[in-house]
Amino acid sequence: MSSTLFRTKKVEQSILDTEEPEHALKKSLSALDLTVFGVGVIIGTGIFVLTGKVAKENAGPSVALAFIVAGVVCGLAALCYAEFASTVPVAGSAYTFSYASLGELPAWIIGWDLVLEFALGTAVVAVGWSGYVRSLLDNAGWHLPVSLSGRDGATGFGFDILAAALVLVLTVILVLGMKLSARVTSVVVAIKVAVVLIVIIAGAFFVTADNYKPFIPEAQKQVEGASIQSPLVQLMFGYTPTDFGVMGIFTAASVVFFAFIGFDVVATAAEETKNPQRDMPRGILGSLLICTTLYVAVSIVVTGMQKYSELSIDAPLADAFKATGHPWYAGVISFGAAVGLTTVCLILLLGQTRVFFAMSRDGLLPRFFSIVHPRFKTPYRPTILLGVIIAILAGFTSLSELAELVNIGTLFAFVVVALGVVILRHTRPDLPRAFRTPMVPFVPILSVLASLWLMLNLPAETWLRFAVWMVIGFIVYFVYGRSHSRLGRQEEAKPL
Repeated sequence: MSSTLFRTKKVEQSILDTEEPEHALKKSLSALDLTVFGVGVIIGTGIFVLTGKVAKENAGPSVALAFIVAGVVCGLAALCYAEFASTVPVAGSAYTFSYASLGELPAWIIGWDLVLEFALGTAVVAVGWSGYVRSLLDNAGWHLPVSLSGRDGATGFGFDILAAALVLVLTVILVLGMKLSARVTSVVVAIKVAVVLIVIIAGAFFVTADNYKPFIPEAQKQVEGASIQSPLVQLMFGYTPTDFGVMGIFTAASVVFFAFIGFDVVATAAEETKNPQRDMPRGILGSLLICTTLYVAVSIVVTGMQKYSELSIDAPLADAFKATGHPWYAGVISFGAAVGLTTVCLILLLGQTRVFFAMSRDGLLPRFFSIVHPRFKTPYRPTILLGVIIAILAGFTSLSELAELVNIGTLFAFVVVALGVVILRHTRPDLPRAFRTPMVPFVPILSVLASLWLMLNLPAETWLRFAVWMVIGFIVYFVYGRSHSRLGRQEEAKPL
């Protein structure tokens, strides 16, 4: 039985499957499209909200260093993703990579994990987008009924019509084609980056050098409930984490990692890329470098505009401009946040449908969902199904408590991909690799350790919810996936 659970799907077979007419996605994306996708999904509320939160509670002005630390962790994973995406240019990202290196059961586990990660991510971001839009509407004198603005505090019931509508509109765009999605994303990302640059350039004129002193505030014992630091860290390593100080930078890095979630979604579009061997590494690494640079610049500016201890948590950038006597910029920032979240939702939904499509094509989910649209060449069936489900989820649920599941799911995928690079280098050294992760196995091992460290900094409740989802996944695999596996049926059909 163990041999069937860990049977691997040859890279050549994965690539051959993409050439079947009814299961083939249209190749239309360039390196620029992929970079835009990456920037579009990474830059979201993180740059507008988390900067102030971690500066005030964990790191002070040294939050810029925390962004660099988090960027390095993502960069290590990005090097591994780049090798896999250029070697196995097939939809599915970490799921497909795992199938080629670790085996069917690990592939199923990571695919199941990604379905949850992208679904919750899309719903959470849609709810956040709805909040920004309602705020802008309120400023214009237009007010939605409470029953259509999310959960009503008085009755405990309500439907967030804006969040649901956003998901449904983006679903239609994804069904109509990847190139249309790329064009919409390019326009929105251009607006979003322009707003971020306005913040950086305008804010630079209001920086006061004294606000940077001390750059690394003196370490303080954590106030209970003020940080996401997990008791697992204290249990396993025997130290009490601190806010501020040098260790406060690493605590802050665990928090701002949320702001980087999404760059791995670029890898899910490998099959729809014109020249994946060349363009996937450029798209993955390029988008991560651009976003890290913008994050560091924004954090330096905002902590220079206002003393870190006085920054607000809800809207630090907007309030920093208000504190300097320039409230007009607050409206610009809110507009940029609302526009920016549109692309985050679009690309997370894109990532989920591609993973679902790849699992369906392999028979681990019903093959009904792996048929592409005859005209648009998109996986329209899973796109419509998942779009409707997520729209309902976003409409009825705030999901604030489940948002951290997105983070643990991403880090788990990082660990699996890094291990997969080492294993595939050993089992298939003959494969042509357009991009090679440097210093294997050192870089992948470092990526695993860094990702596990950030996972340990998450609350125990997040680990419990993650475990429950994984148990459900095991049940689905053994009840349906294992017996319907296309690879398994091909092996059974071989003559003895």
